[in-house]
Amino acid sequence: MTRLLTIERYCLYGHLVAMAFGLAGLLWVVPHPGILEYLPAGQTMFRWSMAGGGVGYILLGTVAMALYGYRTLGLKAVLAFAAAAIGVSLSSELLGTSTGFPFGHYSYLNGLGYKIGGLVPFTIPLSWFYLGLSSYLLARSGLKATGSQSAQAESSYGWLRSLGAIFLGSVLLTSWDFVLDPAMSQTALPFWYWHEPGAFFGMPYQNFAGWLGTGVVFISVGLSLWRVLGVRLEPPKSVTIPLIVYIGNFTFAMVMSLAAGFYVPIAMGMITGLIPAILCWRTANQGDIDGDAALDPSITPPANAALK
Repeated sequence: MTRLLTIERYCLYGHLVAMAFGLAGLLWVVPHPGILEYLPAGQTMFRWSMAGGGVGYILLGTVAMALYGYRTLGLKAVLAFAAAAIGVSLSSELLGTSTGFPFGHYSYLNGLGYKIGGLVPFTIPLSWFYLGLSSYLLARSGLKATGSQSAQAESSYGWLRSLGAIFLGSVLLTSWDFVLDPAMSQTALPFWYWHEPGAFFGMPYQNFAGWLGTGVVFISVGLSLWRVLGVRLEPPKSVTIPLIVYIGNFTFAMVMSLAAGFYVPIAMGMITGLIPAILCWRTANQGDIDGDAALDPSITPPANAALK
């Protein structure tokens, strides 16, 4: 477990560093290519960054959250959630790029890896998985901590909190897209484009409904698979790692939007995503172990603790 924890740490650090380098390349080097002449092996590093930078940070984020899920939830739980997230999101993305439903008419460009069916980069469903798992665990842990601990209350209202966690987790996920999509589709090197630019900073409002709906579906399917497989889990005692992943990806999107001058999406994302995510983390940690203890496997909760 210690070795896996070390790999998890390095993947998390690499994920964050890769996003920082990606921002530097997109916002600093692309507009001013002459800078490369003053950097050792600048042209080579830039080509590598543009060819594999997006793929690299997504893969590192996926591995980091998968290992965190294995360590705190168990193997069956993380595999079931990954299957639901990747399967449902890939179906939605293939449908969206083919028909325009549920997100609107759009197409992916290069920069995010091999395209499945020539339409959707293989990294896109992976990003749905690791951001979806982070968002759900933050929501579930925050709402769990606000509930009564009595058995009678759990029996009466536990299912309401479960539904609330599914919806809130989907809102956190969609809020990230508020900030990410306008900038990433209109940067100097866009990763996708809208066939018919919408009213919300180039995005159709339908896109938000598609994101929210896809999130609700795959989180619900993931939890249903947990029940079918007999996986009964208590939320992790610490959700610091999911919060770091969420904040890191939100910050990446925010810096991109700031550079493009898109301030309203940032405000919306902070109100509906970043601030609620931090509040969920803070609520979950009140009266519990320190958040940094998530990095200590000796205090990890049992993988099959009962979920009330």
